[in-house]
Amino acid sequence: MPSPTPQPEPESQSPPPGPRAQRLHQIHAASLTRTLDKLAYENLAPCFPTIARRAEPILRQVQSQMVQKLREKSEAEFGAILRARGVVGKLNELEGVVAAAAEEQARVRAEEERAGEGEDDRIPPHLLPPQDILAAHLSSRLAAHQSLLNARLQTTQAQNALLADHVRQQRQEMDELLRQLDRAVEDVRGANAVLGAVADELAAEARAVDGQLRAEMAS
Repeated sequence: MPSPTPQPEPESQSPPPGPRAQRLHQIHAASLTRTLDKLAYENLAPCFPTIARRAEPILRQVQSQMVQKLREKSEAEFGAILRARGVVGKLNELEGVVAAAAEEQARVRAEEERAGEGEDDRIPPHLLPPQDILAAHLSSRLAAHQSLLNARLQTTQAQNALLADHVRQQRQEMDELLRQLDRAVEDVRGANAVLGAVADELAAEARAVDGQLRAEMAS
């Protein structure tokens, strides 16, 4: 049995999605669309050949409503899972960590470039004594920056691991949705077998309704 759907939090508690969160929504939407495309009318009509031939508008309406309901339910459950687990907020935090690391790296690089300016008039680097070169590479300021970047890198790796776990869970839920859709198709085929005995009656009723509508329109 599928796991119970998490209770959604109020919309006001959901932060605006950043680039990674938007991409996650796009991936879910594309996957859902590909899944629901399997329930296209062209795939459903062969399961109900008699109804498709004699009452195509009714069958098209049923197919459209079924696809719409499945889409709404899947999107609602996906949104509830994101809110319950705080996925958008965590992805936004990851965006901030990555941006801060990039800014820090750019700042350190700029400081190193500024520190190297004007040295052409001094002793060439290849003529510096070994102890000066070693001191330049092991200065406390650069060591502090290295520690900060390492800490942020570890945070980013932890966030990536969490994101990978969420993606695996989403794939599992999508696989479960596909299995449910397959069962629904089997149910539809079973219903087709049951309706075969009353297909003529349904067709007669459809013709009667069509005739009544034509008569009303003509009057």
